[in-house]
Amino acid sequence: MVFESSYRTIPMTLYTEQFVVRGTIQTRQHRVTDILNDADQRFLVLEEVSMEELGSRERPTRADYAQVNLASILFAVSLQAIEPVRGLRTQKVSERALVSIPPFRVIGNLHLLSERSLRDSLAELQAQFVPVTDAVFWSERLGEARQSAAMVAVNQARAQILAPFREVIPAADLAGTAPSWSPTRLPGLPDDPGPRPPGSF
Repeated sequence: MVFESSYRTIPMTLYTEQFVVRGTIQTRQHRVTDILNDADQRFLVLEEVSMEELGSRERPTRADYAQVNLASILFAVSLQAIEPVRGLRTQKVSERALVSIPPFRVIGNLHLLSERSLRDSLAELQAQFVPVTDAVFWSERLGEARQSAAMVAVNQARAQILAPFREVIPAADLAGTAPSWSPTRLPGLPDDPGPRPPGSF
């Protein structure tokens, strides 16, 4: 009788302060957040690894294997949406949030327990790595442009701020008559370098 292996190969993309590490991992888990939160060791061992220094133009370093310290991971990126675990149908609500995890910022959806105040829901986020779905992330300091991801698993121990986020749309934009320059911008993004009104400096 042939038994199907319970292990599967999962692609991993991990961001630290200095590197983005890409590779695969052999695991029984189905989700990136479970791989991170249920790790038996304080590190992950990846295979077929590519290590690229952030802000550098040098070619990535490649290795057959690499050990990555969990405490050094700022966040992990998944291009696949998180599927709910069967039998765990806890009612949750989605809340748009901003996470400051220097030198990066992440904006996306947090999934919080329903029938709780927002304050209590944030206090009950106990997992080391918290999933943020439909996310965008970037680093102005490192010159890393905005990237989209189905899910970003944020290391709470490395995050400085986690707060509800509302993108403010100027009234002129809603009317379809937006001026060529506006002081309104998203947190962490550079001001629009386009033309400014006469007499402004």
